[in-house]
Amino acid sequence: MGRPKEFEPDAVVAQAMEAFWTGGYAGTSPADLAEATGVGKGSLYHAFGSKRELFGKALDLYGAAGSELTEAYLDEPGTAKERIRAYLAFLVDTDLDGPVRRGCLAANTALELGGRDPEATASVRRMTDRTIELLAERLRRGQRDGDVDRGLDVVAQAHLLMNTIVGLRVMARTHEGQVLHRIIDTALAGF
Repeated sequence: MGRPKEFEPDAVVAQAMEAFWTGGYAGTSPADLAEATGVGKGSLYHAFGSKRELFGKALDLYGAAGSELTEAYLDEPGTAKERIRAYLAFLVDTDLDGPVRRGCLAANTALELGGRDPEATASVRRMTDRTIELLAERLRRGQRDGDVDRGLDVVAQAHLLMNTIVGLRVMARTHEGQVLHRIIDTALAGF
């Protein structure tokens, strides 16, 4: 009997994340995961317990990477509106430039499993809450810097922006950039 193939768990989670992002949870079979990761189904289940547990780790990785990306964009020099515009444009352009228009793993998961899978629902909620928090922080900074009206309800605006992000990421699967960038301009006109 041969030895099981050794692998780096973090790399496998990242590869599985890509597979789930493209195919969705239900649409990604154990065979798809084995192909995407280069790890046999038995070894995957031995290391991660189940497809669902691997999916949970993939969502956690996606959330951590997304949070880092959001922070990096919002922390760059510029006004709040400039930085938020750059962030939204990056998301849209990245979605449009990929070989497959797959949108956002969190939004896709909310559409596929939200309300039916408590763990997936909670994971998506943590991701969106963190993005809302980062957007609100950047708007507050804009208020301190004088480029955002001090009377703006930054939490309400951050919720609206999060809703816009989710809508953009879903629409990026079916619409062209010109439409999506017009939506960004409209969403940012409110502050």
